[in-house]
Amino acid sequence: MEQTFYSFTAETLQGKEVSMEAYRGKMVLVVNTASKCGLTPQFKGLEELNQKYKSKGLVILGFPCNQFANQEPGNNEAISEVCSINYGVTFQMFSKIDVNGPDAHPLYKFLKKRLRGFLNSDIKWNFTKFLIDENGNPLKRFAPSDTTAKIDKYISRVFAKGSK
Repeated sequence: MEQTFYSFTAETLQGKEVSMEAYRGKMVLVVNTASKCGLTPQFKGLEELNQKYKSKGLVILGFPCNQFANQEPGNNEAISEVCSINYGVTFQMFSKIDVNGPDAHPLYKFLKKRLRGFLNSDIKWNFTKFLIDENGNPLKRFAPSDTTAKIDKYISRVFAKGSK
């Protein structure tokens, strides 16, 4: 059987296993995050997107990753503190994962296969974002440098087309 977005599970920062099936019917933005990165302030913009669109069906899922310049060295508790205290993050954060290499989380292997990046499918840096439609289809890959304003424009067009 072919894998879909809904085939995967991941562990939250609190240690709870969550199936992506829980997000069926929602538009999902999957982001690999880091709390000590120059792009870490994107948490603020991501939370703004979360607040703006959650009533329309957008869900943001954060996946901390320490594969880029050791910018996510903390444990789950430290990651949670940075996200909630420094940036007011209320969207779901998961336990630290790898996004590249042989130990990459299966969800990221799937997303990278479906939406290749520039030159190859590897994640190049923290805050690469994948938008999945409400049917579980990967729609668009955003680069780490893509601003939340750019993502907002794209999401608003998708919602305006009556995707939801």
